[in-house]
Amino acid sequence: MAGSFSDGAAYERLMGRWSRRVADPFLSWLDPAPGGEWIDIGCGNGAFSEEILARCAPRRLLGIDPAPDQIAFARSRLANHPAAEFALGDAQALDSADDSFDVAGMALVLVFLPDPQRAVREMARVVRPSGLVASYMWDVPGRGLPLWPVYAACASLGHGSPLPPSSALSTAEAMHRLWVEAGLQSVESRRIEITVSFADFDDFWDSNSIPIGPQGALLASLSPSQIDAVKAVLRDMLPPEADGSIRYQAAASAVKGRVAG
Repeated sequence: MAGSFSDGAAYERLMGRWSRRVADPFLSWLDPAPGGEWIDIGCGNGAFSEEILARCAPRRLLGIDPAPDQIAFARSRLANHPAAEFALGDAQALDSADDSFDVAGMALVLVFLPDPQRAVREMARVVRPSGLVASYMWDVPGRGLPLWPVYAACASLGHGSPLPPSSALSTAEAMHRLWVEAGLQSVESRRIEITVSFADFDDFWDSNSIPIGPQGALLASLSPSQIDAVKAVLRDMLPPEADGSIRYQAAASAVKGRVAG
């Protein structure tokens, strides 16, 4: 359904593949000890969970998400991995005891939550003393979102811009402040840049007009002539490379800190 992130396969094309591109430098930056227990909060279709399992060798990984279809996709994706388990859950009220994990991670979730501060406190609560609490989020104010061209084109035509509700919290500075306010220690933040690329304009449009998420809901509300106008603006914004491909930069803000102990 437009406006939700419930379709795991569609989300993979829209955002999952770019999330994994950020996950690689992000996990290198975290440099966690192998063999730990992880919780992946807002795991979606398991894209970030898969990277954690491949790179960090946890003995256990619990992925939680509020969308049943996403959890089903994640379970299918990692059905053969003995360390992985998935469950429905709320980032703002984790169904885990205090001091249950060595690392809590959250990828591309923070600004979609009604109460991001509460979610960070919950992450800190379920992590053991000296454990890691970390997140990355597209830098929306810095135009780092891979969907930014679609948002900008719609806004230029007066259709609004379906930004996440807490977009201002997605800068590295704002995330750093959230971590400090939650009582985490040794807090560090950084910006991670990647290149997103599409075979041609049609590939770009088909990937970014998938009817899920806020941009999906907005595009679904437009008439055919309005869609044509959006596409015309986008063609002007995104001149193709010599081979016809569309490429531009995206960027995520990342933060990490340790639980006192």
